[in-house]
Amino acid sequence: MKLLFPNGEHSPVVLTGKTLIGSGNDAQVILLSPGVAPHHAEMDLDGTNAKVTSLHPANEITVNGKAIVGTAPVKPGDLLTFAGVRARLTAIEKAAPVAKPSPPPVPLDAADDGRTKVRVALPKFVLRGVSGVTFGKIFPVHGTMVIGRQAECEIPIQSEEVSRRHAELKATPDGIMVEDLGSSNGTYVNDRRITRHLMKSGDELRLDTIRFLLLAPGQDIQQAQPKQAADTKQVPAISGGGNSKTVLMWSIVIVALLTLSAVAAKVLGVF
Repeated sequence: MKLLFPNGEHSPVVLTGKTLIGSGNDAQVILLSPGVAPHHAEMDLDGTNAKVTSLHPANEITVNGKAIVGTAPVKPGDLLTFAGVRARLTAIEKAAPVAKPSPPPVPLDAADDGRTKVRVALPKFVLRGVSGVTFGKIFPVHGTMVIGRQAECEIPIQSEEVSRRHAELKATPDGIMVEDLGSSNGTYVNDRRITRHLMKSGDELRLDTIRFLLLAPGQDIQQAQPKQAADTKQVPAISGGGNSKTVLMWSIVIVALLTLSAVAAKVLGVF
């Protein structure tokens, strides 16, 4: 397990055995903050069990907002405060197993056993990572899936900003229904915090700083961007340039005839 200090009072600390926390020079975790005693608290890790002990009744220590006196058990995900200094206890992620090399391709003759092959249907939607550790990765979405930091999640995201079980995704005929599972940093769709929301193709899903774009298979990111301007009606071009010249010529002839008629009438004394 390790302690993370979100406000930067100390770098992350990997816990081993007993760890002294305080403002004194002999502390393993030195916190120079008002109210922190020289020997403020002690963290004790025994295998998978951890506990925190207050070293003086006057020392302020809380676990998930509840003040403690003496010793209290703690577990990954708990929020601890030492006289106002916040720290999150997290589990150390296990290294991913080394992938086994793919077997050589089977010759077509050997693979053809006479049975009809069933083609796997493509998912209707996929999530494409556009930031952080998921940048460029594609995650097909089908059925009901949980996205989070736990390795048991259908979409595991190895990032400390993501909760262990952050959100649930459910594929529907109209889109992806996303529901926040009580995450610490919230779930956002198009930069708007949501509890439950139906996502459409082109929407952006954000888990703190980790961003995804919801796409249909084969859809390009540029195609998913919202249109910036309204569609404009196209005015058909006027064709038939030869007809326009003919009309102009006849107009000139008619004007000339009318002019000559007026001159002749004046000469003959009509007007």
